Amino acid sequence: MMEKFFYGNDEDQFGELRIPKGDGPHPVAIVIHGGFWREPFKLDLMTGVAEALTANGIATWNIEYRRVSERGKAWPDTLTDVARACDHLYTLREGHALDLSNVITIGHSAGGHLATWLAARHKFTKESPLHTSVHPLPIGGVISLAGVTDLEMMHDVHEYRDETLSLEPNNPTADLIGGSPKEFPERYKDASPIELLPLDVHQVLIHGALDIHVPIGISNQYHREAQEAGDFVKLVELPQAEHFMLTNTTTLAWEMVMEEVELLYLSIKGG
Repeated sequence: MMEKFFYGNDEDQFGELRIPKGDGPHPVAIVIHGGFWREPFKLDLMTGVAEALTANGIATWNIEYRRVSERGKAWPDTLTDVARACDHLYTLREGHALDLSNVITIGHSAGGHLATWLAARHKFTKESPLHTSVHPLPIGGVISLAGVTDLEMMHDVHEYRDETLSLEPNNPTADLIGGSPKEFPERYKDASPIELLPLDVHQVLIHGALDIHVPIGISNQYHREAQEAGDFVKLVELPQAEHFMLTNTTTLAWEMVMEEVELLYLSIKGG
């Protein structure tokens, strides 16, 4: 059964909680959708993922958040929303048998960026515009599905593509941050997971080699730098997978994702 809960007053500040069968306490996955942080894309993109995880004994908190839209700027609302949604699990724990010592994040594409960024929240001081809590919910592990783990690289990919193909400027990363890395270097430093390494949590990067939306090179570069920083990080490259196969629960790619989720929970328990 799914229950909807709001973590704020805006219409997009809510999530869907699904609890597996059994008494619990249940491990938890914070599920985060992609869509390049843009408003037309909603949390229903990850409904199948949430349902599949819950069917495998994992409580899921599939979250919505404010995105780039005509209603106003995204910075810093998109990031602070996912932070507040994450911490709302403290409230939801009562009456739902949630094991908050056993929480992972799993996000796709732009959601992979947010899922990874959540694991770095403990690094922010009270002076940061991204600080929302002195006691952020600890994240035990991260699953990044074709995640945008390097915002500057993703920004440059779109810039190069638009210039090369003589397209109108269309840079979702710049829209999220409010401008380019040259204009807002500190924002990129605070919002980009690769700039926040080491995260000191277990991370699994799953990426399809055929992905034309988020180049696999972004995960390759992040993997190298995370290893050099001393993080426990694993890169799973799927040679026959494109961008959207990773969230299609009828594919072999999803079977690989589910296997890595189970292994991640085991690694968290094993320390």
